[in-house]
Amino acid sequence: MVNAGADTGDVASDAEEALIEEGEIAGDYLEQLLDVLDFDGDIDLDVEGDRAVVSIDGGRDLSKLVGRNGEVLDALQELTRLAVQQATGVRSRLMLDVAGWRAKRRSELSALGTAAAKRVLESGEPESLTPMTPFERKIVHDAVAAIDGVSSESEGVEPNRFVVVVPG
Repeated sequence: MVNAGADTGDVASDAEEALIEEGEIAGDYLEQLLDVLDFDGDIDLDVEGDRAVVSIDGGRDLSKLVGRNGEVLDALQELTRLAVQQATGVRSRLMLDVAGWRAKRRSELSALGTAAAKRVLESGEPESLTPMTPFERKIVHDAVAAIDGVSSESEGVEPNRFVVVVPG
């Protein structure tokens, strides 16, 4: 008799190994890119949930890799995902952070969502936020979902899609 729990563990282990491989491929790609650009930075690989997370920290001038409102970072993340896909044949969902920009932005957006939810709870009136990327909206939706008595929805058309926090 085969232990089903062991099979489940093997599948989870295989999935994590695949994510680790994604992170290593991405790390190699980014290391080469940093060398070409003559930028210094330490590359850290991690797995969070169902995605590989790659961070570049510690170097000077890394803000150039973030750009205005994370635009360069988003492009760099997409290029890195394509490099991983080319190596593995599988579309990557990896997340790239540079100089802690995404982590800081996540914290800011979470606080924004929480504050908007509390205002809506108090006033009973819906509140629309400024347009955001899908990544940013997801963070706000998650923050709002953590508060009873309010919900959120996305409205508008890209690139001007925004979150509306509503009572109920």
